[in-house]
Amino acid sequence: MQIRIKKLHSNASLPEYAHGPAEDAGMDIRCLAGAVLEPGIPQAIPTGLALEIPSGYEVQIRPRSGLALKHAITLPNSPATIDPGYRGELKIILLNLGRSAYEIHAGDRIAQMVVARYEPVEWMEGELAESLRGVGGFGSSGR
Repeated sequence: MQIRIKKLHSNASLPEYAHGPAEDAGMDIRCLAGAVLEPGIPQAIPTGLALEIPSGYEVQIRPRSGLALKHAITLPNSPATIDPGYRGELKIILLNLGRSAYEIHAGDRIAQMVVARYEPVEWMEGELAESLRGVGGFGSSGR
């Protein structure tokens, strides 16, 4: 699959697979400029990239497991959805859940991107079919 991408800045880095598409579902996304992430304060971090996602697809932005485990850096809206009609700069909302500031540098890998297909939905109002679970909600299947 090919997706159009535009560098909005000459220093922007294209998303890339760390181990190739046969082994990785997600592509690493790098930040355009450095920033200091203070604990508890979300920031939109620029990538310098814009996408032309085909209709029927979305781009999901997800945290990087190493940043989450080692530094408590996550995405508060994870997974973030980039819709096919959006043409603005891709910015990644990062949140530091740690106790001290964390500095990111230009070119750091800050998130990962997964391209996913979606199906348009048309709602049909009416009665619902029976199921084994029924209306059982949170905890209905045990611990």
